[in-house]
Amino acid sequence: MSSRAVPLPLMAARAYLPDMRFASHKTLQRPALPAGERIYAVGDIHGRRDLLDKLLKRIDKDLNAWKGKSRIVFLGDYIDRGPDSAAVLDRLVEGPGPADAWICLKGNHDHFAHYMLTTENWQQHHLDTWLANGGDEAMRSWGIPSRIVRSDPDAAVAALKECVPAEHGEFLARLRLSYRAGDYMFVHAGIRPGIPLEQQDERDLLWIRSDFLNHRHDFGAHVVHGHTITRTVDARPNRTGIDTGAYASERLTALVLEGAERRVLST
Repeated sequence: MSSRAVPLPLMAARAYLPDMRFASHKTLQRPALPAGERIYAVGDIHGRRDLLDKLLKRIDKDLNAWKGKSRIVFLGDYIDRGPDSAAVLDRLVEGPGPADAWICLKGNHDHFAHYMLTTENWQQHHLDTWLANGGDEAMRSWGIPSRIVRSDPDAAVAALKECVPAEHGEFLARLRLSYRAGDYMFVHAGIRPGIPLEQQDERDLLWIRSDFLNHRHDFGAHVVHGHTITRTVDARPNRTGIDTGAYASERLTALVLEGAERRVLST
């Protein structure tokens, strides 16, 4: 992956695509995991600790009779928009259970928060963009009053750096950009078509939309992603999108992968 500094583009508040259920394809082989492995990929949580807890209970119940290896892959965007960003990070920092291991990927909202926490010479338009896309909800969840968030940017950023627990900052700093397992690649937003998987740029992994979403050919792996909201799982021959807009829809989704089978759990 590229290690260069990642610019911060504007974020759309919402992005909807038509829904499409699981489909077969004559030219693309159905992706699979190795035998004895199960993965639960979880879409964008966006500050909904209540839905995260409900989904983890469903996953725990689903694992009752399972004897193989199990992992949960969280696709990023843990914070913003919903009311309980800090509580979501508390649970993710707490770590595995259910499942044997958790893999936490970085989303563009998580990137914004980490940028504001770690950058001394931050730009006003970056703060404005973050706040306009739900960052104000995250700041309130860390105990920063709304009057400061909107009226005094310097004080708001200073309060952010003071109020965010060290373990939250460390969690945001160590988030991964991607994860590979079997025939699958897990990322937050998508990948750039025509670029080898191991050479993907961080900006694309966090922000890409149309060039990825409109691509109809093999990416070299079946890509499981969030970032772009659909009302139900958006399953295509070469990718599966699982951001079902939990912060507004009350529906947090997990894609369950086992062998060549795919199914869905949701709140």
